[in-house]
Amino acid sequence: PPPRPSMASLHRSGRTAFLRALARRDKVFRIIDAKDQILGRVAVQAAMLLQGKHKPFYTPSVLCGDPVVIINASQFALTRSKSESKIYRHHSGYPGGLKTTPLKTMLEKRPERAVWLAVKGMLPSNRLARGGMMKMLRVEVGEDPG
Repeated sequence: PPPRPSMASLHRSGRTAFLRALARRDKVFRIIDAKDQILGRVAVQAAMLLQGKHKPFYTPSVLCGDPVVIINASQFALTRSKSESKIYRHHSGYPGGLKTTPLKTMLEKRPERAVWLAVKGMLPSNRLARGGMMKMLRVEVGEDPG
């Protein structure tokens, strides 16, 4: 077979179809165990895998990351007193519609949501992250990834 062209020459010549084919072919499910790990460290690790920055053919404009499953999402660790001080905010869009939820309340009701939001905050704010990368993330409260 002919030698494969280098990644630099592919970018210069504008042939990204080869990279897209590589990205579709080389998908591997990654499982991250969040038990007794710091929330931010788990989120960084998941964001790197979702973006595909661990692969030699990483391209920012191509969805080349791997699907990620985070298990034991309710058993992550926090630094200092974040369970009391961290607050999640969202707005309804109406005047006076700011809603706040402390992390302590979120951990009681939906602990997987805290992990999901942490990973979302580590990803770029573009269509590729919203449409592709976040759909490849699954967060499980228990041990079973299936």
